[in-house]
Amino acid sequence: MSFYRKIETVLSETTGQPFNIEKRRPIGGGCVSAAECLSDPNRSYFLKTNRTEFLGNFEAETDSLDSLAATATIRIPKPIASGIADDRAYLLLEYIQPGSPNTRSWSEFGRQLAALHKTPQPYFGWHRDNAIGATLQSNPKSDDWISFLCDQRLRPQINMARYNGFILNGADRLFQSLPGYFENHSPWPSLLHGDLWSGNAAFDQNGQAFIFDPCCYFGDRETDLAFTEFFGGYPSCFYASYQDTLPYDSGYDKRKTLYNLYHCLNHYNLFGSSYAAQAQAMTDELLS
Repeated sequence: MSFYRKIETVLSETTGQPFNIEKRRPIGGGCVSAAECLSDPNRSYFLKTNRTEFLGNFEAETDSLDSLAATATIRIPKPIASGIADDRAYLLLEYIQPGSPNTRSWSEFGRQLAALHKTPQPYFGWHRDNAIGATLQSNPKSDDWISFLCDQRLRPQINMARYNGFILNGADRLFQSLPGYFENHSPWPSLLHGDLWSGNAAFDQNGQAFIFDPCCYFGDRETDLAFTEFFGGYPSCFYASYQDTLPYDSGYDKRKTLYNLYHCLNHYNLFGSSYAAQAQAMTDELLS
């Protein structure tokens, strides 16, 4: 039985409705896994595939999607099944037909994200490790955000970058200076999407936001906000409505650079040297 015949069987058995693929359409935008839309005349599903050893990442992603959906704050594509077929790991999700947002859509998205972040969680970290892109993200439970940020986020990326040939000048000074960025900010643990760049958010045909490709953990809400700005940012109405619901603390502009340094280093470790100069410039700015 071919790979796609096995996928048809999984979908038919899991949903309780026969499904025969009549159309396969590649979906771009992902940098780690291949993605397709599978359709018959009545239904469509989203399929992600990767190497067999990636199955754990798909299972962790499913866990993240379920955790976000349980908050009933932002629409999440529903996970359907994951597994291995013909030496390929797969993840099947609800397919949401994208539409075009308007100002009201973006404003509502800002309020929804603030609602997600507003509920305090019991600790920093999470109940399992997961991956940011293809990079392991370790999430041990902690009651100290600064130590968690240093030891579970920045330090592993800096060490990985050194292994890959890039030495970040000023790294030790940055570690020593971390408490100074939090003099006016005592973050509570929020459930985070974890990878909320512009490519991981969209709007359905009713203009309702939905988010996907998460790598959740409990952390400072500002890390989600910061990464929305890394590749250009969302419209100003999104940030205005977020702040109306959950105002920023002073010093966010500096911490934003600190939090995005993690993502910049991860991009260096995943995609190569084009991010090295940016990571160094961000570190120099933080230490200036």
